Amino acid sequence: MNFRRENRASRTSLFDGLDGLEEGRLRASSSYSHDTTERDNDEALESLQDRVSFLKRVTGDIHEEVESHNRMLDKVGNKMDSARGIMSGTINRFKLVFEKKSNRKNCKLIAYFVLLFLVMYYLIRLLNYIRG
Repeated sequence: MNFRRENRASRTSLFDGLDGLEEGRLRASSSYSHDTTERDNDEALESLQDRVSFLKRVTGDIHEEVESHNRMLDKVGNKMDSARGIMSGTINRFKLVFEKKSNRKNCKLIAYFVLLFLVMYYLIRLLNYIRG
């Protein structure tokens, strides 16, 4: 029994100033613990503020990118609408031309002349390429 008292006395002298050793936790004095906890909290708060400001910048950049893409898509949509209008007008004109047989014959004749012109053009270019 005496050994236990000595062991306990030596432990208390060894860990003097530490609370809660018997419960299995090693805790320093409350003022030191409070200072380190405050310092840790301040560092964590600064880190969190940095992360929040970084996320705010990233979300702002994403917002700007989305807005620019929306403007670009609006422009593309408007150009597609105008192209659709032009194409429908052209198709309507072709329908008018092909409704009459005489117009159909004239269009075929014009198409043959254009085709003949293109064939002659490429033949002349081919001959010049072979010579030169």
